Amino acid sequence: MIKLDVLNLLAKRGKTKYWLYKQLGMSYQNFNKMINNETKSIRYENIEAICMLLECTPNDLFVITGD
Repeated sequence: MIKLDVLNLLAKRGKTKYWLYKQLGMSYQNFNKMINNETKSIRYENIEAICMLLECTPNDLFVITGD
């Protein structure tokens, strides 16, 4: 299973979940579902925005788990 690992990246960069939420300008419900891996899809524009904000690549955003 592929999971979004953005909370780990935020911690490494000293940023908060709330900071990212404000930067992305999404509804909190959609943001929370995305961050907690409770969604089935993530828009490319959101992936790009997260990468720009956290200065990372899509490879850094995702991890493959054994689930």
